[in-house]
Amino acid sequence: MQKSVRYNEGHALYLALLARKEGTKRGYLSKKTAETNRWHEKWFALYQNVLFYFEGEQSARPAGMYMLEGCNCERVPAPKGCAAGSAKDAALDKQYYFTVLFGHEGQKPLELRCEDEVDGDEWVEVIHQASYSDILIEREVLMQKYIHLVQIVETEKVAANQLRHQLEDQDTEIERLKSEIIALNKTKEKMRPYQGNQEDEDPDIKKIKKVQSFMRGWLCRRKWKTIVQDYICSPHAESMRKRNQIVFNMVEAESEYVHQLYVLVNCFLRPLRMAASSKKPPISHDDVSSIFLNSETIMFLHEIFHQGLKARIANWPTLILADLFDILLPMLNIYQEFVRNHQYSLQVLANCKQNRDFDKLLKQYEANPACEGRMLETFLTYPMFQIPRYIITLHELLAHTPHEHIERKSLEFAKSKLEELSRVMHDEVSDTENIRKNLAIERTIVEGCDILLDTSQTFIRQGSLIQVPSVERGKLSKVRLGSLSLKKEGERQCFLFTKHFLICTRSSGGKLHLLKTGGVLSLIECTLIEETDAS
Repeated sequence: MQKSVRYNEGHALYLALLARKEGTKRGYLSKKTAETNRWHEKWFALYQNVLFYFEGEQSARPAGMYMLEGCNCERVPAPKGCAAGSAKDAALDKQYYFTVLFGHEGQKPLELRCEDEVDGDEWVEVIHQASYSDILIEREVLMQKYIHLVQIVETEKVAANQLRHQLEDQDTEIERLKSEIIALNKTKEKMRPYQGNQEDEDPDIKKIKKVQSFMRGWLCRRKWKTIVQDYICSPHAESMRKRNQIVFNMVEAESEYVHQLYVLVNCFLRPLRMAASSKKPPISHDDVSSIFLNSETIMFLHEIFHQGLKARIANWPTLILADLFDILLPMLNIYQEFVRNHQYSLQVLANCKQNRDFDKLLKQYEANPACEGRMLETFLTYPMFQIPRYIITLHELLAHTPHEHIERKSLEFAKSKLEELSRVMHDEVSDTENIRKNLAIERTIVEGCDILLDTSQTFIRQGSLIQVPSVERGKLSKVRLGSLSLKKEGERQCFLFTKHFLICTRSSGGKLHLLKTGGVLSLIECTLIEETDAS
Protein backbone atom coordinates (compact mmCIF):
# COMPACT_ATOMS: atom_id res chain seq x y z
CA MET A 1 0.00 0.00 0.00
CA GLN A 2 1.40 3.38 -1.02
CA LYS A 3 2.25 5.70 1.87
CA SER A 4 1.14 9.33 1.99
CA VAL A 5 3.68 12.16 1.61
CA ARG A 6 3.42 15.62 3.22
CA TYR A 7 5.03 18.75 1.84
CA ASN A 8 5.16 22.15 3.49
CA GLU A 9 5.80 25.36 1.62
CA GLY A 10 9.55 25.29 2.32
CA HIS A 11 9.90 21.80 0.89
CA ALA A 12 7.89 22.70 -2.19
CA LEU A 13 9.95 25.85 -2.88
CA TYR A 14 13.21 23.92 -2.44
CA LEU A 15 12.11 21.15 -4.81
CA ALA A 16 10.85 23.75 -7.29
CA LEU A 17 14.29 25.42 -7.26
CA LEU A 18 15.96 22.05 -7.92
CA ALA A 19 13.46 21.34 -10.71
CA ARG A 20 14.28 24.66 -12.40
CA LYS A 21 18.04 23.95 -12.28
CA GLU A 22 18.39 20.16 -12.47
CA GLY A 23 14.99 18.94 -13.71
CA THR A 24 14.80 15.80 -15.86
CA LYS A 25 12.66 17.66 -18.42
CA ARG A 26 11.80 21.38 -18.72
CA GLY A 27 9.87 23.42 -21.22
CA TYR A 28 6.63 25.14 -22.18
CA LEU A 29 3.39 23.14 -22.34
CA SER A 30 -0.24 24.16 -22.67
CA LYS A 31 -2.41 23.06 -19.74
CA LYS A 32 -6.18 22.70 -19.85
CA THR A 33 -8.01 24.06 -16.82
CA ALA A 34 -10.77 21.87 -15.39
CA GLU A 35 -13.06 24.85 -14.55
CA THR A 36 -13.13 26.76 -17.85
CA ASN A 37 -11.84 24.12 -20.29
CA ARG A 38 -9.40 26.72 -21.64
CA TRP A 39 -5.77 26.14 -22.55
CA HIS A 40 -3.06 28.20 -20.81
CA GLU A 41 0.61 28.06 -21.62
CA LYS A 42 2.81 27.31 -18.59
CA TRP A 43 6.49 26.54 -18.07
CA PHE A 44 6.83 22.97 -16.66
CA ALA A 45 9.77 21.33 -14.85
CA LEU A 46 9.95 17.65 -13.81
CA TYR A 47 12.12 16.62 -10.83
CA GLN A 48 12.09 12.94 -9.80
CA ASN A 49 8.35 12.16 -9.39
CA VAL A 50 7.09 15.76 -8.88
CA LEU A 51 5.88 17.94 -11.80
CA PHE A 52 5.96 21.73 -11.21
CA TYR A 53 4.51 24.42 -13.47
CA PHE A 54 5.27 28.16 -13.44
CA GLU A 55 3.68 31.18 -15.04
CA GLY A 56 6.88 31.75 -16.99
CA GLU A 57 10.44 30.54 -17.27
CA GLN A 58 11.70 33.37 -15.04
CA SER A 59 9.05 32.87 -12.32
CA ALA A 60 10.56 32.16 -8.90
CA ARG A 61 7.53 30.53 -7.25
CA PRO A 62 5.65 27.60 -8.81
CA ALA A 63 2.00 28.04 -9.74
CA GLY A 64 1.27 24.41 -8.87
CA MET A 65 2.66 20.89 -8.58
CA TYR A 66 1.57 17.30 -9.25
CA MET A 67 2.74 14.02 -7.65
CA LEU A 68 3.36 11.51 -10.45
CA GLU A 69 3.90 8.39 -8.30
CA GLY A 70 1.68 5.62 -9.67
CA CYS A 71 0.36 7.71 -12.58
CA ASN A 72 -0.06 6.73 -16.23
CA CYS A 73 0.66 8.99 -19.21
CA GLU A 74 -0.67 8.29 -22.69
CA ARG A 75 -1.21 10.15 -25.94
CA VAL A 76 -4.75 11.23 -26.87
CA PRO A 77 -6.20 12.50 -30.15
CA ALA A 78 -6.97 16.16 -30.70
CA PRO A 79 -10.34 17.32 -29.28
CA LYS A 80 -13.28 17.23 -31.68
CA GLY A 81 -13.69 21.01 -31.52
CA CYS A 82 -10.34 21.40 -33.35
CA ALA A 83 -11.59 19.82 -36.59
CA ALA A 84 -13.07 23.06 -37.98
CA GLY A 85 -11.74 24.65 -41.10
CA SER A 86 -10.22 27.83 -39.70
CA ALA A 87 -6.44 28.34 -39.77
CA LYS A 88 -6.30 28.56 -35.98
CA ASP A 89 -8.16 25.26 -35.55
CA ALA A 90 -5.91 23.64 -38.15
CA ALA A 91 -2.85 24.75 -36.16
CA LEU A 92 -4.37 23.34 -32.96
CA ASP A 93 -5.11 20.07 -34.70
CA LYS A 94 -1.40 19.66 -35.50
CA GLN A 95 -0.39 19.99 -31.86
CA TYR A 96 0.54 16.97 -29.75
CA TYR A 97 -2.00 16.11 -26.99
CA PHE A 98 -1.39 13.78 -24.06
CA THR A 99 -3.06 13.11 -20.70
CA VAL A 100 -1.68 12.21 -17.25
CA LEU A 101 -4.00 9.83 -15.35
CA PHE A 102 -3.41 9.80 -11.59
CA GLY A 103 -3.81 6.75 -9.39
CA HIS A 104 -5.44 8.76 -6.59
CA GLU A 105 -9.20 8.62 -6.21
CA GLY A 106 -11.02 11.83 -6.96
CA GLN A 107 -8.11 13.52 -8.76
CA LYS A 108 -8.95 14.68 -12.26
CA PRO A 109 -6.60 13.86 -15.14
CA LEU A 110 -4.10 16.46 -16.31
CA GLU A 111 -4.49 17.35 -20.01
CA LEU A 112 -1.42 18.80 -21.76
CA ARG A 113 -0.31 19.63 -25.29
CA CYS A 114 2.74 20.86 -27.12
CA GLU A 115 3.62 21.89 -30.66
CA ASP A 116 6.42 19.41 -31.37
CA GLU A 117 5.65 15.68 -31.56
CA VAL A 118 9.23 14.69 -30.62
CA ASP A 119 9.06 16.94 -27.56
CA GLY A 120 5.70 15.39 -26.66
CA ASP A 121 7.10 11.85 -26.90
CA GLU A 122 9.94 12.86 -24.59
CA TRP A 123 7.47 14.28 -22.05
CA VAL A 124 5.39 11.06 -22.11
CA GLU A 125 8.50 8.91 -21.65
CA VAL A 126 9.95 10.86 -18.69
CA ILE A 127 6.54 10.97 -16.96
CA HIS A 128 6.31 7.18 -17.38
CA GLN A 129 9.70 6.80 -15.69
CA ALA A 130 8.96 9.24 -12.85
CA SER A 131 8.46 6.55 -10.19
CA TYR A 132 10.22 6.35 -6.84
CA SER A 133 9.66 2.57 -6.64
CA ASP A 134 11.49 2.09 -9.96
CA ILE A 135 14.40 4.10 -8.56
CA LEU A 136 14.50 1.81 -5.50
CA ILE A 137 14.54 -1.31 -7.69
CA GLU A 138 17.33 0.15 -9.82
CA ARG A 139 19.24 1.03 -6.64
CA GLU A 140 18.91 -2.55 -5.40
CA VAL A 141 20.24 -3.92 -8.71
CA LEU A 142 23.17 -1.47 -8.60
CA MET A 143 23.88 -2.45 -4.99
CA GLN A 144 24.06 -6.14 -5.98
CA LYS A 145 26.47 -5.27 -8.80
CA TYR A 146 28.54 -3.22 -6.35
CA ILE A 147 28.79 -6.18 -3.94
CA HIS A 148 29.77 -8.38 -6.88
CA LEU A 149 32.54 -5.97 -7.90
CA VAL A 150 33.81 -5.69 -4.31
CA GLN A 151 34.07 -9.48 -4.11
CA ILE A 152 35.96 -9.58 -7.41
CA VAL A 153 38.37 -6.89 -6.13
CA GLU A 154 39.00 -8.93 -2.96
CA THR A 155 39.70 -12.03 -5.05
CA GLU A 156 42.08 -10.08 -7.27
CA LYS A 157 43.89 -8.77 -4.18
CA VAL A 158 44.45 -12.33 -2.96
CA ALA A 159 45.71 -13.36 -6.42
CA ALA A 160 48.03 -10.33 -6.55
CA ASN A 161 49.44 -11.21 -3.13
CA GLN A 162 50.11 -14.78 -4.26
CA LEU A 163 51.75 -13.52 -7.46
CA ARG A 164 53.97 -11.21 -5.40
CA HIS A 165 55.12 -14.16 -3.25
CA GLN A 166 55.82 -16.18 -6.39
CA LEU A 167 57.94 -13.35 -7.81
CA GLU A 168 59.90 -13.16 -4.56
CA ASP A 169 60.53 -16.93 -4.70
CA GLN A 170 61.64 -16.63 -8.32
CA ASP A 171 64.05 -13.82 -7.43
CA THR A 172 65.56 -16.07 -4.76
CA GLU A 173 65.85 -18.90 -7.28
CA ILE A 174 67.51 -16.57 -9.80
CA GLU A 175 70.10 -15.52 -7.22
CA ARG A 176 70.82 -19.17 -6.43
CA LEU A 177 71.25 -20.00 -10.13
CA LYS A 178 73.59 -17.04 -10.56
CA SER A 179 75.77 -18.30 -7.74
CA GLU A 180 75.82 -21.77 -9.31
CA ILE A 181 76.82 -20.28 -12.69
CA ILE A 182 79.68 -18.37 -11.05
CA ALA A 183 80.87 -21.56 -9.35
CA LEU A 184 80.69 -23.48 -12.67
CA ASN A 185 82.64 -20.76 -14.45
CA LYS A 186 85.36 -20.99 -11.81
CA THR A 187 85.49 -24.77 -12.24
CA LYS A 188 85.67 -24.36 -16.00
CA GLU A 189 88.58 -21.98 -15.70
CA LYS A 190 90.42 -24.55 -13.59
CA MET A 191 89.78 -27.24 -16.22
CA ARG A 192 91.15 -25.21 -19.15
CA PRO A 193 94.79 -26.39 -18.80
CA TYR A 194 93.57 -29.99 -18.81
CA GLN A 195 91.46 -29.34 -21.92
CA GLY A 196 94.48 -27.81 -23.66
CA ASN A 197 96.42 -31.00 -23.04
CA GLN A 198 93.55 -33.04 -24.53
CA GLU A 199 94.07 -31.48 -27.94
CA ASP A 200 97.44 -33.25 -28.19
CA GLU A 201 95.98 -36.68 -27.31
CA ASP A 202 96.20 -39.72 -29.57
CA PRO A 203 93.30 -40.13 -32.09
CA ASP A 204 92.56 -43.66 -30.78
CA ILE A 205 92.22 -42.32 -27.26
CA LYS A 206 89.75 -39.73 -28.55
CA LYS A 207 87.69 -42.45 -30.23
CA ILE A 208 87.63 -44.50 -27.04
CA LYS A 209 86.50 -41.49 -25.03
CA LYS A 210 83.79 -40.74 -27.59
CA VAL A 211 82.48 -44.31 -27.35
CA GLN A 212 82.57 -44.11 -23.56
CA SER A 213 80.66 -40.79 -23.66
CA PHE A 214 78.06 -42.35 -25.95
CA MET A 215 77.62 -45.34 -23.63
CA ARG A 216 77.31 -43.12 -20.56
CA GLY A 217 74.62 -41.07 -22.33
CA TRP A 218 72.76 -44.21 -23.38
CA LEU A 219 72.88 -45.64 -19.86
CA CYS A 220 71.72 -42.33 -18.37
CA ARG A 221 68.77 -42.11 -20.77
CA ARG A 222 67.84 -45.72 -20.07
CA LYS A 223 67.99 -45.11 -16.34
CA TRP A 224 65.77 -42.01 -16.59
CA LYS A 225 63.33 -43.87 -18.85
CA THR A 226 63.06 -46.62 -16.24
CA ILE A 227 62.54 -44.05 -13.47
CA VAL A 228 59.79 -42.27 -15.43
CA GLN A 229 58.02 -45.53 -16.32
CA ASP A 230 58.19 -46.71 -12.71
CA TYR A 231 56.67 -43.41 -11.53
CA ILE A 232 53.90 -43.55 -14.13
CA CYS A 233 52.94 -47.00 -12.87
CA SER A 234 53.33 -46.07 -9.20
CA PRO A 235 50.32 -45.62 -6.83
CA HIS A 236 51.32 -41.99 -6.25
CA ALA A 237 51.03 -41.12 -9.96
CA GLU A 238 47.71 -42.97 -10.22
CA SER A 239 46.45 -41.05 -7.18
CA MET A 240 47.53 -37.74 -8.74
CA ARG A 241 45.73 -38.61 -12.00
CA LYS A 242 42.53 -39.38 -10.09
CA ARG A 243 42.94 -36.17 -8.07
CA ASN A 244 43.26 -34.09 -11.23
CA GLN A 245 40.22 -35.82 -12.74
CA ILE A 246 38.19 -34.99 -9.61
CA VAL A 247 39.19 -31.34 -9.95
CA PHE A 248 38.24 -31.29 -13.66
CA ASN A 249 34.84 -32.84 -12.83
CA MET A 250 34.39 -30.28 -10.05
CA VAL A 251 34.97 -27.42 -12.51
CA GLU A 252 32.43 -28.90 -14.95
CA ALA A 253 29.86 -29.38 -12.15
CA GLU A 254 30.43 -25.81 -10.90
CA SER A 255 29.99 -24.48 -14.45
CA GLU A 256 26.70 -26.36 -14.78
CA TYR A 257 25.53 -25.09 -11.35
CA VAL A 258 26.34 -21.47 -12.24
CA HIS A 259 24.36 -21.90 -15.48
CA GLN A 260 21.38 -23.26 -13.49
CA LEU A 261 21.51 -20.26 -11.13
CA TYR A 262 21.78 -17.94 -14.15
CA VAL A 263 18.60 -19.46 -15.65
CA LEU A 264 16.83 -19.21 -12.26
CA VAL A 265 17.67 -15.50 -11.89
CA ASN A 266 17.35 -14.30 -15.50
CA CYS A 267 14.46 -16.49 -16.72
CA PHE A 268 12.32 -16.42 -13.55
CA LEU A 269 13.37 -14.01 -10.76
CA ARG A 270 13.98 -10.82 -12.75
CA PRO A 271 10.98 -11.26 -15.14
CA LEU A 272 8.65 -11.96 -12.17
CA ARG A 273 10.06 -8.94 -10.34
CA MET A 274 9.19 -6.77 -13.37
CA ALA A 275 5.74 -8.39 -13.60
CA ALA A 276 5.13 -7.53 -9.94
CA SER A 277 5.69 -3.84 -10.82
CA SER A 278 3.10 -3.84 -13.62
CA LYS A 279 -0.38 -2.28 -13.46
CA LYS A 280 -2.10 -5.62 -12.83
CA PRO A 281 0.60 -7.69 -11.12
CA PRO A 282 -0.01 -11.47 -11.16
CA ILE A 283 2.25 -11.74 -8.10
CA SER A 284 3.36 -9.38 -5.32
CA HIS A 285 6.92 -8.32 -4.54
CA ASP A 286 6.66 -10.04 -1.13
CA ASP A 287 5.78 -13.36 -2.77
CA VAL A 288 8.68 -12.98 -5.24
CA SER A 289 11.06 -12.39 -2.30
CA SER A 290 9.60 -15.38 -0.42
CA ILE A 291 10.02 -17.71 -3.41
CA PHE A 292 13.52 -16.71 -4.51
CA LEU A 293 14.96 -15.14 -1.31
CA ASN A 294 18.75 -14.63 -1.87
CA SER A 295 19.11 -16.63 -5.12
CA GLU A 296 20.74 -13.66 -6.88
CA THR A 297 23.42 -13.30 -4.19
CA ILE A 298 24.14 -17.05 -4.39
CA MET A 299 24.61 -16.70 -8.16
CA PHE A 300 27.12 -13.83 -7.73
CA LEU A 301 29.04 -15.84 -5.11
CA HIS A 302 29.40 -18.93 -7.30
CA GLU A 303 30.30 -16.91 -10.38
CA ILE A 304 33.34 -15.62 -8.45
CA PHE A 305 34.18 -19.13 -7.21
CA HIS A 306 33.87 -20.51 -10.76
CA GLN A 307 36.23 -17.83 -12.11
CA GLY A 308 38.78 -18.83 -9.45
CA LEU A 309 38.51 -22.50 -10.44
CA LYS A 310 39.07 -21.70 -14.12
CA ALA A 311 42.13 -19.63 -13.20
CA ARG A 312 43.53 -22.64 -11.30
CA ILE A 313 42.94 -24.93 -14.29
CA ALA A 314 44.97 -22.51 -16.40
CA ASN A 315 47.97 -23.27 -14.11
CA TRP A 316 47.67 -27.06 -14.58
CA PRO A 317 49.33 -29.38 -13.52
CA THR A 318 49.75 -27.28 -10.35
CA LEU A 319 46.22 -27.41 -8.86
CA ILE A 320 45.95 -25.51 -5.55
CA LEU A 321 42.33 -25.15 -4.37
CA ALA A 322 42.50 -24.64 -0.60
CA ASP A 323 42.69 -20.84 -0.80
CA LEU A 324 39.51 -20.76 -2.93
CA PHE A 325 37.63 -22.68 -0.25
CA ASP A 326 39.06 -20.32 2.40
CA ILE A 327 37.36 -17.46 0.50
CA LEU A 328 34.13 -19.41 -0.11
CA LEU A 329 33.53 -20.81 3.40
CA PRO A 330 32.65 -17.52 5.23
CA MET A 331 30.05 -16.72 2.55
CA LEU A 332 28.26 -20.10 2.53
CA ASN A 333 26.15 -19.06 5.53
CA ILE A 334 23.72 -17.54 3.04
CA TYR A 335 22.68 -21.13 2.27
CA GLN A 336 21.26 -21.48 5.79
CA GLU A 337 18.57 -18.90 5.08
CA PHE A 338 17.81 -20.41 1.65
CA VAL A 339 17.51 -23.98 2.96
CA ARG A 340 15.43 -22.86 5.95
CA ASN A 341 13.05 -21.03 3.59
CA HIS A 342 12.92 -23.74 0.86
CA GLN A 343 9.77 -25.58 1.97
CA TYR A 344 7.96 -22.29 2.60
CA SER A 345 8.99 -20.96 -0.82
CA LEU A 346 7.47 -24.04 -2.50
CA GLN A 347 4.23 -23.51 -0.54
CA VAL A 348 4.08 -19.84 -1.61
CA LEU A 349 4.71 -20.90 -5.22
CA ALA A 350 1.91 -23.48 -5.03
CA ASN A 351 -0.47 -20.84 -3.66
CA CYS A 352 0.50 -18.39 -6.41
CA LYS A 353 -0.20 -21.04 -9.04
CA GLN A 354 -3.86 -20.91 -8.03
CA ASN A 355 -3.91 -17.56 -9.84
CA ARG A 356 -4.58 -18.34 -13.52
CA ASP A 357 -2.68 -15.29 -14.75
CA PHE A 358 0.41 -16.24 -12.76
CA ASP A 359 0.20 -19.89 -13.81
CA LYS A 360 -0.07 -18.90 -17.47
CA LEU A 361 2.88 -16.48 -17.15
CA LEU A 362 5.00 -19.11 -15.35
CA LYS A 363 4.37 -21.67 -18.10
CA GLN A 364 5.58 -19.11 -20.66
CA TYR A 365 8.83 -18.69 -18.69
CA GLU A 366 9.26 -22.46 -18.35
CA ALA A 367 8.84 -22.83 -22.15
CA ASN A 368 12.11 -20.89 -22.61
CA PRO A 369 14.66 -23.13 -24.41
CA ALA A 370 17.22 -22.32 -21.69
CA CYS A 371 15.04 -24.17 -19.13
CA GLU A 372 15.27 -27.41 -21.19
CA GLY A 373 11.79 -28.46 -20.09
CA ARG A 374 12.52 -28.07 -16.36
CA MET A 375 10.03 -26.43 -13.98
CA LEU A 376 10.72 -23.58 -11.56
CA GLU A 377 10.54 -26.01 -8.61
CA THR A 378 13.47 -27.93 -10.10
CA PHE A 379 15.69 -24.84 -10.26
CA LEU A 380 14.72 -23.88 -6.68
CA THR A 381 15.86 -27.34 -5.51
CA TYR A 382 19.38 -27.21 -7.02
CA PRO A 383 20.96 -25.05 -4.23
CA MET A 384 19.69 -27.57 -1.63
CA PHE A 385 22.25 -30.16 -2.80
CA GLN A 386 25.29 -27.89 -3.34
CA ILE A 387 26.77 -28.12 0.17
CA PRO A 388 26.54 -31.98 0.25
CA ARG A 389 28.08 -32.04 -3.25
CA TYR A 390 31.06 -30.00 -2.00
CA ILE A 391 31.46 -32.39 0.97
CA ILE A 392 31.50 -35.45 -1.33
CA THR A 393 33.99 -33.77 -3.69
CA LEU A 394 36.35 -32.85 -0.83
CA HIS A 395 36.06 -36.38 0.56
CA GLU A 396 37.10 -37.86 -2.80
CA LEU A 397 39.83 -35.23 -3.18
CA LEU A 398 41.31 -36.03 0.24
CA ALA A 399 41.23 -39.76 -0.56
CA HIS A 400 43.73 -39.08 -3.38
CA THR A 401 45.78 -36.36 -1.67
CA PRO A 402 49.00 -37.52 0.08
CA HIS A 403 49.31 -36.82 3.80
CA GLU A 404 52.40 -34.69 3.19
CA HIS A 405 50.64 -32.58 0.52
CA ILE A 406 50.88 -28.83 1.12
CA GLU A 407 47.12 -28.22 1.13
CA ARG A 408 45.82 -31.38 2.82
CA LYS A 409 45.25 -29.65 6.18
CA SER A 410 43.39 -26.78 4.49
CA LEU A 411 41.16 -29.21 2.60
CA GLU A 412 40.43 -31.17 5.80
CA PHE A 413 39.52 -27.92 7.55
CA ALA A 414 37.21 -26.91 4.69
CA LYS A 415 35.54 -30.35 4.76
CA SER A 416 34.95 -30.17 8.54
CA LYS A 417 33.45 -26.68 8.24
CA LEU A 418 31.13 -27.78 5.43
CA GLU A 419 30.01 -30.84 7.42
CA GLU A 420 29.31 -28.64 10.45
CA LEU A 421 27.29 -26.22 8.28
CA SER A 422 25.40 -29.16 6.75
CA ARG A 423 24.48 -30.50 10.22
CA VAL A 424 23.27 -27.09 11.36
CA MET A 425 21.14 -26.66 8.23
CA HIS A 426 19.72 -30.18 8.61
CA ASP A 427 18.76 -29.53 12.25
CA GLU A 428 17.16 -26.19 11.38
CA VAL A 429 15.20 -27.73 8.51
CA SER A 430 14.07 -30.61 10.76
CA ASP A 431 12.91 -28.21 13.50
CA THR A 432 11.09 -26.01 11.00
CA GLU A 433 9.40 -28.97 9.30
CA ASN A 434 8.38 -30.41 12.68
CA ILE A 435 6.76 -27.12 13.72
CA ARG A 436 4.86 -26.91 10.42
CA LYS A 437 3.74 -30.54 10.78
CA ASN A 438 2.48 -29.91 14.34
CA LEU A 439 0.59 -26.79 13.23
CA ALA A 440 -0.97 -28.69 10.31
CA ILE A 441 -2.22 -31.41 12.71
CA GLU A 442 -3.48 -28.78 15.17
CA ARG A 443 -5.54 -27.14 12.40
CA THR A 444 -7.21 -30.48 11.48
CA ILE A 445 -8.54 -30.92 15.06
CA VAL A 446 -11.80 -28.99 15.50
CA GLU A 447 -11.26 -28.21 19.20
CA GLY A 448 -7.58 -27.36 18.66
CA CYS A 449 -4.75 -28.66 20.83
CA ASP A 450 -2.50 -26.30 22.82
CA ILE A 451 0.22 -28.88 23.47
CA LEU A 452 1.06 -28.90 19.75
CA LEU A 453 2.16 -25.26 20.03
CA ASP A 454 5.12 -26.42 22.15
CA THR A 455 8.23 -26.25 19.91
CA SER A 456 9.86 -29.15 21.82
CA GLN A 457 6.99 -31.46 20.86
CA THR A 458 8.34 -33.68 18.07
CA PHE A 459 5.99 -35.59 15.77
CA ILE A 460 6.74 -39.33 15.42
CA ARG A 461 3.91 -41.03 13.53
CA GLN A 462 0.15 -41.18 12.98
CA GLY A 463 -2.38 -43.83 12.00
CA SER A 464 -5.65 -45.58 12.78
CA LEU A 465 -6.00 -47.88 15.82
CA ILE A 466 -8.91 -49.92 17.21
CA GLN A 467 -9.81 -49.02 20.81
CA VAL A 468 -11.11 -52.12 22.61
CA PRO A 469 -13.31 -52.05 25.75
CA SER A 470 -11.40 -52.30 29.02
CA VAL A 471 -12.03 -55.43 31.11
CA GLU A 472 -11.95 -55.48 34.91
CA ARG A 473 -12.26 -58.86 36.67
CA GLY A 474 -14.10 -60.41 33.79
CA LYS A 475 -16.69 -57.62 33.53
CA LEU A 476 -16.90 -54.82 31.03
CA SER A 477 -16.26 -51.35 32.40
CA LYS A 478 -19.18 -48.88 32.32
CA VAL A 479 -16.92 -45.92 31.54
CA ARG A 480 -17.82 -44.07 28.32
CA LEU A 481 -15.08 -42.42 26.19
CA GLY A 482 -16.41 -39.81 23.84
CA SER A 483 -19.71 -40.52 22.20
CA LEU A 484 -19.11 -44.32 21.94
CA SER A 485 -19.51 -46.79 24.76
CA LEU A 486 -16.52 -48.92 25.62
CA LYS A 487 -18.76 -51.95 25.25
CA LYS A 488 -18.11 -51.62 21.52
CA GLU A 489 -14.83 -51.43 19.67
CA GLY A 490 -14.18 -48.10 17.93
CA GLU A 491 -11.70 -46.91 15.31
CA ARG A 492 -9.58 -44.00 16.49
CA GLN A 493 -7.23 -41.65 14.59
CA CYS A 494 -4.07 -41.47 16.74
CA PHE A 495 -1.05 -39.14 16.72
CA LEU A 496 2.17 -40.03 18.57
CA PHE A 497 4.56 -37.30 19.76
CA THR A 498 7.62 -37.39 22.01
CA LYS A 499 5.66 -36.24 25.07
CA HIS A 500 1.98 -36.92 24.33
CA PHE A 501 -0.37 -39.36 22.60
CA LEU A 502 -3.53 -37.91 20.97
CA ILE A 503 -6.69 -39.99 20.38
CA CYS A 504 -9.32 -38.54 18.01
CA THR A 505 -12.58 -39.63 16.46
CA ARG A 506 -13.54 -38.81 12.90
CA SER A 507 -17.03 -37.45 12.32
CA SER A 508 -19.19 -38.22 9.29
CA GLY A 509 -17.98 -34.97 7.70
CA GLY A 510 -14.34 -36.13 7.98
CA LYS A 511 -13.39 -33.70 10.79
CA LEU A 512 -11.31 -34.83 13.80
CA HIS A 513 -12.48 -34.43 17.42
CA LEU A 514 -10.42 -35.13 20.54
CA LEU A 515 -11.96 -37.63 22.95
CA LYS A 516 -13.52 -35.78 25.84
CA THR A 517 -11.97 -38.27 28.26
CA GLY A 518 -8.48 -39.56 27.57
CA GLY A 519 -8.03 -37.68 24.30
CA VAL A 520 -4.66 -36.27 25.36
CA LEU A 521 -2.39 -38.72 27.19
CA SER A 522 0.91 -37.63 28.74
CA LEU A 523 3.50 -40.32 28.03
CA ILE A 524 5.35 -39.44 31.23
CA GLU A 525 2.37 -40.66 33.29
CA CYS A 526 1.62 -43.74 31.12
CA THR A 527 2.79 -47.34 31.26
CA LEU A 528 2.83 -49.51 28.13
CA ILE A 529 1.69 -53.11 28.76
CA GLU A 530 1.85 -55.65 25.93
CA GLU A 531 -0.82 -58.39 26.26
CA THR A 532 0.43 -61.63 24.72
CA ASP A 533 -2.89 -63.44 25.26
CA ALA A 534 -5.16 -62.46 22.36
CA SER A 535 -8.26 -63.90 24.11
